[in-house]
Amino acid sequence: MNRIILILVALATLCSCTSKSEPRATTRLPKIEILLKTTPVKDQGQSQLCWIFAMLATIETEHLMRGDSVNLSTAYVARMALRQRIQDAYLAKGKRPIHLRGMASNALSAIADQGLLAYDTYHVEDYSVFSAFPKKAANLCKLAVAQQEGLVRLVQRYDNLADQSIGALPRAQFMLGAEYTLGEFGRSVCRHDEYVGLTSFTHHPFNAAFALEVPDNVNRDCLLNLPIDSLVSLTERSLRAGHPLCWEGDTSEPGFNFTQAIARIPEHSTAPTQQMRQREFETFRTTDDHCMAIVGLARDAQGKRYFIMKNSWGTDNAFKGFMFMSEDYFRMKTIALWAQRECLGA
Repeated sequence: MNRIILILVALATLCSCTSKSEPRATTRLPKIEILLKTTPVKDQGQSQLCWIFAMLATIETEHLMRGDSVNLSTAYVARMALRQRIQDAYLAKGKRPIHLRGMASNALSAIADQGLLAYDTYHVEDYSVFSAFPKKAANLCKLAVAQQEGLVRLVQRYDNLADQSIGALPRAQFMLGAEYTLGEFGRSVCRHDEYVGLTSFTHHPFNAAFALEVPDNVNRDCLLNLPIDSLVSLTERSLRAGHPLCWEGDTSEPGFNFTQAIARIPEHSTAPTQQMRQREFETFRTTDDHCMAIVGLARDAQGKRYFIMKNSWGTDNAFKGFMFMSEDYFRMKTIALWAQRECLGA
């Protein structure tokens, strides 16, 4: 892990949800101030599972910073989240869409309900398998509704399909010589109330929670609404205390360049304001595209601050899969954050 960090530092000194690529180019990268420990960068392929990759990456870094070592199974969380969605769709007589888009809070709910597995215990080589899998699950649900099969039979059929498409589940999780049920392992890794969702929009009052009105908030999860200045301060404070965060926001902007490992917006005479970001959101110029983990801080030669993001589009960019997001981009284009609850009162 230390060797990986040294490589990343050297690189920085020298120079829709699914993965994208741009023409190869060179760029001078900001200088790293803080880089938290991380597990290896993964590649979500053509799947829409960034919300799981990012949330699990956040949890992994949190444990690494505590001195633990965990590498978690995105495939397991995706499998169990989709199983819950087909049950919900069945009870709605097939009138709810079945897909694998979501927010980080959906991943946390799946962990609380169904537990976790380690990456080495359950994973797939190509996550693009999850592109076609929801359609197969939807067909199962449609048949079950037509035949009024009931939930037990539907879940049996779904588990058989998942075993064939993704791989059979193990009976238990073995870790450091101990045996855990999947629920026990999940609770040992992430408490149900450990993370709190945050957002910043003026169409609801600040310092209160509301269900953010974006399509991927499929469970209508409530997020605490704070001023954008508070979100920026909390993010920096969390990182300096050794706590990563999970970010969700707009990656469709011209200034978001994965290949160059940079996310910037055009220069403003002043920093983006609360009113500016609200206008962008209400006129649909800020879109809910992608999730990443926030794992560090950096500054460029002019002293401007950047957040270091761990992406899930593989390592083929100027920073081996990581990115630098400018504070202005963060202020304008953040949709939501998930932070350690203890960081709110710091």
